[in-house]
Amino acid sequence: MAQQTYSNHRRLTLGFHGILFLIIVLTFIGSLVNLFTHLGDHSALYGAALLVAVNVALLLIFYYMRSFPLKAQDRAIRAEEALRHYILTGKPIDPRLSIRQIVGLRFAADDEFAELAQRAVAENLGEGDIKKAIRNWRPDTYRV
Repeated sequence: MAQQTYSNHRRLTLGFHGILFLIIVLTFIGSLVNLFTHLGDHSALYGAALLVAVNVALLLIFYYMRSFPLKAQDRAIRAEEALRHYILTGKPIDPRLSIRQIVGLRFAADDEFAELAQRAVAENLGEGDIKKAIRNWRPDTYRV
């Protein structure tokens, strides 16, 4: 695996983010076309509406099966980085740091972590700005 950096740290899985999403979207569009072509035919309207409902459910499942684990992982990252901050500085992490800022800070090496955390609060840096400011990248290869 190549050295992780800001430019390559995001992970997209072709089968999930590309193919599965495309199949679900195309199926949803097809179900809408089917529904509109059967609006006047009451005998087929129920089945067509049911297909749309199933496809809406598929889109929601697709979204939530990604967002729920990321939320849980963000909570774990917040706990890990709060502990790391305490170990490095002897003080609790600044409560004004948002979860997105803390998620960005996890890539900072120990020697710049505390300083960057203070700077993130003082300058209200976003997650991307924090990641770009990191000089010594600390890889996180376990992110979902």
